[in-house]
Amino acid sequence: MSHKLHGLYVITDELLTPDDNVAAMVAEALEAGADVVQYRNKHDRDEDVEQVCRHLQTLCRAAKVPFIIDDRPYLAEKIGADGLHIGKDDMPIDKARAIFKEGIIGVSCYGSVRKAQEAEDAGADYVAFGSFFPSPTKPHSGIVNANVIAKAKSALMVPVCAIGGINVTNIHEIAALGPEMICVVSAAFEGDIAKNIKQLKQGMNV
Repeated sequence: MSHKLHGLYVITDELLTPDDNVAAMVAEALEAGADVVQYRNKHDRDEDVEQVCRHLQTLCRAAKVPFIIDDRPYLAEKIGADGLHIGKDDMPIDKARAIFKEGIIGVSCYGSVRKAQEAEDAGADYVAFGSFFPSPTKPHSGIVNANVIAKAKSALMVPVCAIGGINVTNIHEIAALGPEMICVVSAAFEGDIAKNIKQLKQGMNV
């Protein structure tokens, strides 16, 4: 795989990063040092977000940062996105791979190392665990014990990603557990983006 999956992974959000502003906001995050970008929009149709995703892919290519689309395998394939992310209710990984032929596939595994092992066996390129803290963007997410990261790292070969309620005040706790990637949404995009990214990366000691 040409892209290294590591570092601070920022995820967009319909409310925090509306489509008419998302490119400028992602550009600011990239400039400040974001290492991976995911576009997440659960409501609009693929054709309505295609141009936004093409723009984001161009920005990420220029920054040499992987661009991942959440739960839109046909669009990811169509625009040649670097990656696709799927959750438990989206689709099985083999079906996703049949549509999205090449590139990164990441899978949400919540608190289950067994689910992560199944995903790895099915060809996932990384697995994500969380939420580790109450999440402002996903208030109904269950809270996962942070020891799942150590268990996952000893059981898996693929990169491990932590997500959910992580911000400048607690990111050091998660970074200390050694996941390859740490995901943030509101902690990146609420307020001063450049300052947020800088502080988050300081908290990760990178």
